Amino acid sequence: MKSVIGCALATLIFASGAAQAQSEITVWSWGSAAPGLEATIPGFNAEHPDITVKVEKLGYSDVKSRVLAACAAGGVGLPDVFQFQNIEMELITAQFPECAADLVPLGFDAGAQSAFPEFKLFALRDEDRMLGMPWDSGPVVMFYRRDFYDKAGVDADSLTTWDDFMTAGAAIQAANPGVTMINDNLNGGTENFRMIAEEQNCGYFTNDGQAISVAEPGCVAALETVKTMVDDKLVAAADFNQKITNVTANAVATLMNGAWMEGVIRNGAPADQSGKWGVAIMPSITADGAHASNFGGSLLAIANNSDKKAAAYTFLSYALGTKAGQITMLKDQGLVPSLTSALEDPYVDEPSAFWGGQKIWKLILGRLPLISPINGSEFFSDADQVMLSVQTAYLNGQYTSAQEAMDDAAKQIGFATGLPIAQ
Repeated sequence: MKSVIGCALATLIFASGAAQAQSEITVWSWGSAAPGLEATIPGFNAEHPDITVKVEKLGYSDVKSRVLAACAAGGVGLPDVFQFQNIEMELITAQFPECAADLVPLGFDAGAQSAFPEFKLFALRDEDRMLGMPWDSGPVVMFYRRDFYDKAGVDADSLTTWDDFMTAGAAIQAANPGVTMINDNLNGGTENFRMIAEEQNCGYFTNDGQAISVAEPGCVAALETVKTMVDDKLVAAADFNQKITNVTANAVATLMNGAWMEGVIRNGAPADQSGKWGVAIMPSITADGAHASNFGGSLLAIANNSDKKAAAYTFLSYALGTKAGQITMLKDQGLVPSLTSALEDPYVDEPSAFWGGQKIWKLILGRLPLISPINGSEFFSDADQVMLSVQTAYLNGQYTSAQEAMDDAAKQIGFATGLPIAQ
């Protein structure tokens, strides 16, 4: 199947002729994303046999640090293509604006961009330039154990508010000794806070990235919700690896996460858990909330100093810009497509045995249009470290209210970034 995006390159690729022949491009990627990309190569080579794709799997931190170091060195040492997190792409856009190639001249024009939701394009746009192509997304959902919920008489679809969720959590823990309602990386991250805040259309910064918005009501309510769950002993502190351990040990009833977690759970859970898991829409602060947020998700960028930009873009346009490429990665690794036309693929309507026969992808991909863009800005890492410190202090009773905590977080982020606090 030819991609709409790829067709825009037809003339360019034909003109490059002999120079294009037998091109080899290198891609840096991490985690399940790397084997996901590798799974697309046979289909890609069926259409483009003269382009060899070599995927190098590194750790997430390795990719980030090596890309930033290479960008600081004028691009020396970069592969042809590299993965980066959407929410951190402004690090490159702001600090090294010439490091990633503008994809618009290669074919990623306004028409091609319209195939993706705005929240995925937001961080990649630099005025009229597009410095990457959206890859996977992280629409937030609740992954839950049907058997634990059923034993407590709880219907996951009825949990429309976080108050509902917490009431249900007490019942589920009482009915299932040794099981904790939900996990959160309390000692090393702000994940539940960020997911709940974004659902309330609140992030660390305003959408133009010019002011600090973390003390606004949506973020305050998110922090209050996190504390209530912790105070009610419904949360077990767990980093990524501990979450998987808790899944295999039958010790957690719910994981709220970006939908890319689907493949992690499905591929990591013991065989006897097949059919015991389900997926539900995330709760909201109020019943009429958006029930939609994003956590995680990445992009592929092309190094501006690559001499194989046309070949690299041809690969991007297949892997990320066609249903064939995106659905291959969805099946193989549970990488959630950003390409909206993937909703039309028959696979989306197929029931999943592991998930109790549920048509999970129809539910998950249906959240994409409801997600609001959130600006990570070049200062995301600075702000997130401040927020982790403030969240820890608040959970330990060192602030009298969530508003006081968030006001302090805003001041600290201001000291770190030099940005004003939004009024």
